[in-house]
Amino acid sequence: MAHYSRCTPTGKLTTLYSFCAQSGCTDGYNPQAGFLQAPNGNFYGTTLGGGEDGDYGTFFTITPGGTLTTVYRFCSKSGCADGYNPSSQLVQAINGDFYATASAGGAHGQGTIFKMTQTGTLTTLHSFCAKGCTTGGYYATAGLVQSTNGTFYGTTYEGGTEGAGTVYSLAVGLGPFVETQPTSGKLEAAVKILGTNLTGATSVTFNGTAAVFKVVSSSEITTTVPTGATSGTVEVTTSQGALKSNVNFLVIP
Repeated sequence: MAHYSRCTPTGKLTTLYSFCAQSGCTDGYNPQAGFLQAPNGNFYGTTLGGGEDGDYGTFFTITPGGTLTTVYRFCSKSGCADGYNPSSQLVQAINGDFYATASAGGAHGQGTIFKMTQTGTLTTLHSFCAKGCTTGGYYATAGLVQSTNGTFYGTTYEGGTEGAGTVYSLAVGLGPFVETQPTSGKLEAAVKILGTNLTGATSVTFNGTAAVFKVVSSSEITTTVPTGATSGTVEVTTSQGALKSNVNFLVIP
């Protein structure tokens, strides 16, 4: 059993939800990968077990107050073609959908890469190859990272020409974006913006408020949070068009 908890900076812990609270653990259990907070303020995650008919896992959303909704139960398609036992961190792309891997199931039984909408529509993007294959990898437990060019990257634990795993990329037609480091800060705080083809950028705005900036390289811009800025999207204008941040920037009062 695992718990969804809140902890204050002073160390006060509050348990908001205990998994496997529903009959048959239909709400899932063992959420290994942690939660991701979406721009709507709710958290999203997966459980390794529980859900449909036993130990296949779930995709859920939970409010900051602890109200859990199971959005999807894995292994709901014939032969578990949708995969099961998701154990990797979710990635929310700029289109609002979530991307992750399932460590088992799929067309060959060795896991999948899937896309999940916030309302629970699952699309299998890739089924990893059968156990023992050398042309590709399988058993992807590490999840995905998304480059600012829009492409996803990941690793598999086994498979490949030496049988010891692979590094792979997956392009699904998502466009480029920018990423701020950090994703929050006070007015006048220093911020680094990472992206692709940033040379020649003509403007940087924080939720519409213009900022003074410096192009360091084709992949980096430095700036500060401008006076009057409010929380929202950071946008960089380049010769290729406007690039928006993958997550909203939080301006701290």
